[in-house]
Amino acid sequence: MKYSPKFPVQWLQFKVMVLSILLTGISAGRTDIPRLSPTRGVIIEHPDFLSSATVSDDLQTFYYPQTLDHFNYQPQSYATFQQRYVMNFKYWGEANNNAPILAYLGAEGPLDGDLTVIGFLNDNAVRFNALLVYIEHRYYGKSIPFGSREEAFKNASTLGYFNSAQAIADYAEIIMHIKNKLRAFYSPVIVVGGSYGGMLASWLRLKYPHVALGALASSAPILYFDKITPRGAYFSVVTKDFREASETCYQTIRNSWPVIDRIASQPNGLSTLSMIFKTCKPLKSSSELKNELETMYAVVAQYNRPPWYPVTVVCGGIDGANEKQNILDKIFAGVVAYKGNRSCYINPPTNESETDVGWRWQTCSEMVIPIGIGKRTMFQPEPFNLNNFIEECKSLYGVPPRPHWVTSYYGGHDIKLILHRFGSNIIFSNGLRDPYSRGGVLENISESILAVHTVNGSHCLDVLPEMESDPEWLVKQRETEVKIIKGWMAQYYADLKAIQIKP
Repeated sequence: MKYSPKFPVQWLQFKVMVLSILLTGISAGRTDIPRLSPTRGVIIEHPDFLSSATVSDDLQTFYYPQTLDHFNYQPQSYATFQQRYVMNFKYWGEANNNAPILAYLGAEGPLDGDLTVIGFLNDNAVRFNALLVYIEHRYYGKSIPFGSREEAFKNASTLGYFNSAQAIADYAEIIMHIKNKLRAFYSPVIVVGGSYGGMLASWLRLKYPHVALGALASSAPILYFDKITPRGAYFSVVTKDFREASETCYQTIRNSWPVIDRIASQPNGLSTLSMIFKTCKPLKSSSELKNELETMYAVVAQYNRPPWYPVTVVCGGIDGANEKQNILDKIFAGVVAYKGNRSCYINPPTNESETDVGWRWQTCSEMVIPIGIGKRTMFQPEPFNLNNFIEECKSLYGVPPRPHWVTSYYGGHDIKLILHRFGSNIIFSNGLRDPYSRGGVLENISESILAVHTVNGSHCLDVLPEMESDPEWLVKQRETEVKIIKGWMAQYYADLKAIQIKP
């Protein structure tokens, strides 16, 4: 069946449209956390990438009666919900041969888009004779507790089961269920994830080493918590990406913000800005326009992948504008170059997706990634204000976030000192043009916890489908990852043989 690129799926049943954190004023500091999705740049920004893509007929969908609460023995904890997972048996070498299992861990969105966009599993299924498994994250897609999305997102009491620890316990339980059902007791499992899903993959390997032999964690910023990574790192990389693409483009963007503020302060200034940028509805403030431009620049940097290279596209529009045009006309030319011909461009009417709603809860509970904008960027400074962030989240959900919980539960501080003694078999892959790479693991921790990165890579590029147009450095990155995983499996099979022949 043909896959539709209209993703993420729009959620229309949510009772009340929650006030967006993105609208927090500049004076209060930044409180929004950029999306981590591995698929966003492909599906939303380049739907042509999937226009001819199909979901394989070899995929079979299953549902597992998942435990609501893995960590409590209260009566309500024993409630279950149907969690979706998908399997492809086409290339599997069967349980009798202890053939491996490649398991993709879903992230902050429905599983549907990942079945096409995450290519690493399908591209390597033949090389490994692997069973392919794709598992959907709780509270997304069709894996909804409490019977309906409306009930599941009703309040903090029902949302309280929506966190990463529950998610990786879900994955561990489903993987063990599959191995038991197929009698594939000695089939090694490699978990694969991108972005937030990459964090989950690495954390599952650390928490459940008996379930997964190894993990490929693509673009997983596990160190962007609790002051381990400088708060301004993300937008510093965005700036670096643009400056390397074009110095004049960088300067134009950098100089545009005070011009926007100056025009906005004039009589009918917001109407003038609305006309210049062809907004879909009248602007209510200059920050509304600036937030959308900031988001666009961040997205194109995060997903600056071949063969499109959207940073170059935006800068091509800005630099290619008539020299006689004013600075904002040049900025608008960059917007048009990136988004194409449209009737309007800024603040288009949209319905919130389930990912928007779900990610807001996740960042307002445990995924507190403190991203701000420092002084040495092409943006106006907007520091991340934790106190304001906490108050915003309390106003939305009635409970405060736990900004230190991720490092308490999974670790992160002194990671090289600690993990090299007990951790193993994790690949942390990154592209250094990805702003989130600054929060990733960029140095080898041990002989088997390895950092594989490319200078020109972008967010989750290595787990996307192989293409004929892929540059050589990307091909080599994937080959390196496959070679490492083959090494883990070779050692595993050698250990298994040695154990099985003992009397």
